Amino acid sequence: MPLPRLLALTIGTIVILSMMIWLVASLNQLATQLAFSPVLATVLLGLLILLLGVLIGTFVYYLLIVPQRQTARRSAKRIPPKVPTDKAEAALENIKAIQQQLDQIQDEITKRELLERSREIERNLARGALMVVVFGTGSAGKTSLINALIGRMVGQVGATMGTTEVGETYRLALKGVEREILIMDTPGILEAGIAGTEREALAKKLATEADLLLFVVDNDLRQSEYEPLQMLAAMGKRSILIFNKSDLYTAENQRLILDQLKERVRGTIAGTDVIAVSANPPEVLMDTGERVRPDPDVMPLIRHMAAVLRAEGDDLLADNILLQSQRLGADARRLLDAQRRSQAEKIVDRFQWIGAGVIAVTPVPVVDLLATAAVNAQMVVEIGKVYGCEINRDRSRELALSLGKTLVSLGIVKGAITLIATVLQVSVAGLIIGRAVQGISAAYLTRIAGRSFIEYFRQDQDWGDGGMAEVVQRQFELNRRDEFVREFVKDAIDRVVRPLKLEAELEDSPILQEELPADSPEDRDEWQR
Repeated sequence: MPLPRLLALTIGTIVILSMMIWLVASLNQLATQLAFSPVLATVLLGLLILLLGVLIGTFVYYLLIVPQRQTARRSAKRIPPKVPTDKAEAALENIKAIQQQLDQIQDEITKRELLERSREIERNLARGALMVVVFGTGSAGKTSLINALIGRMVGQVGATMGTTEVGETYRLALKGVEREILIMDTPGILEAGIAGTEREALAKKLATEADLLLFVVDNDLRQSEYEPLQMLAAMGKRSILIFNKSDLYTAENQRLILDQLKERVRGTIAGTDVIAVSANPPEVLMDTGERVRPDPDVMPLIRHMAAVLRAEGDDLLADNILLQSQRLGADARRLLDAQRRSQAEKIVDRFQWIGAGVIAVTPVPVVDLLATAAVNAQMVVEIGKVYGCEINRDRSRELALSLGKTLVSLGIVKGAITLIATVLQVSVAGLIIGRAVQGISAAYLTRIAGRSFIEYFRQDQDWGDGGMAEVVQRQFELNRRDEFVREFVKDAIDRVVRPLKLEAELEDSPILQEELPADSPEDRDEWQR
């Protein structure tokens, strides 16, 4: 209890006790003097008791109740204001949708990682603290700047590049900013070696989670520093560019460097957000021979940070929470898309060899080849299921026929057959060559059709602005590279051509002719199958 309040309580207690003693004595004397009038004595006694009660009540109110209310009001003022409702609700809706998507991801490790990120966003939203991240090269003086800002040593000052391995977080208090402020140091960027690359990746990840970014340089911006600054600004990160170690330059050079920095970041960072500081001035040799270290000069930055966080803190926090939820959603969708694409591509691979086998065993005209094998309605149904779309048989046949016509109209059927025939070099009978070309071409066209349908379902059953023709043409271009076609044909030889050669050898085998009666074509076909 504060000393003034303790003194008041002591004095008040003494006064009340004294008055109680006086009251008892007065009542005794009054009872003797007013023995002739009991009514008057009762009235006077009531007035005295009432007066004493008012005095005690006033004492208790001002000394106990009023201070408690003041404390409660101060505590209420310290409660951070709520994040703007619309952005907070949007972030929460995003998180709920993401958590539903996560159930579809099969990789348990990835699923747990994304789920933990979603919970961290929820915790940040509930806590309402502002995150200030210090970012820059290892030699720019990031840790020294944090030391100067919070007024105590929090890291190794003047260390070589690579000292800060992980993000280290500290609390910072700024006058007029009611929210809790957390300031985080990050590993330096642009360090050499694999370890340096990993630290830079961590620093960039931490920077993307900042409500306010302090980008520290010790001279004019290099291109390698400008690129990550641009990347973070493009994400919408509110940034302050800090020219540290300004004490190492003359006043004229300081002004020139500041002007250059403002010009470099024009359109990205406002000129008022470019500030010169001296976080860790070197010792100065005095005339007396004594070495004195000047105090850090960071007050311009402190004042500017306080002004920014007072004016924009709530919006910065809300925008960042919403951005984090959107980025998490994008990551979840990207992983889910990769998983679905992998499953769909396996379906396409399976159907392309099924189609090739059918056409190789039973050759048909080229146009019929397209209608019966290159576009397979069952393949459309199975790809649709992967993307959560139930396609009925009629719709799948309609899509298959439409895409088949597009393949013909674009000249892709003819181009595919020519491409396969050019690459395929097999020294067997002419009939086998023709059937092999048709079979491999069927597999190749099925692949193009299947990959086109994957894009169709990825875009929520929409071919896009360019329509089906553009999607099909793009898939043909992607699958006509020489290296891919050679590998595709090599694989097809094992799956299509070698079985055809084996069939031809069996047909010419005298043992086969002896064992199969000439008048039993059905039995012979069954045996060959």
